[in-house]
Amino acid sequence: MIRLLADENFNGKIVRGVRREHPEADLVRVQDTTINQADDPTVLEWAAQEGRILLTHDLKTMIGYANSRVVAGQPMPGVIAVPDSLPIGQVIADLLIILDASEMSDWDNLVSFLPL
Repeated sequence: MIRLLADENFNGKIVRGVRREHPEADLVRVQDTTINQADDPTVLEWAAQEGRILLTHDLKTMIGYANSRVVAGQPMPGVIAVPDSLPIGQVIADLLIILDASEMSDWDNLVSFLPL
């Protein structure tokens, strides 16, 4: 089962849409954890410890930190980077495909960008 972590700045409408369409989705928001308001490296470390793929709109800094973890040989269960300019419906549809058609191991050490 795919386990997701929505970054603090991730669009709540997308989170709600995924949960509505896929109620069994294992999707946690950063603001509902002990790392609320943490810096990017802390969020990525927590995601790695918890085995969660990070969903983020932060294309400027989070990608660099994620790639640094991979280069350093640190665990990185994956990042799905979502430009905030994408239509919400398209993002939800792409995430539903990911939930239904992939496994956690498919995302190890990957930084991927939507749209699919």
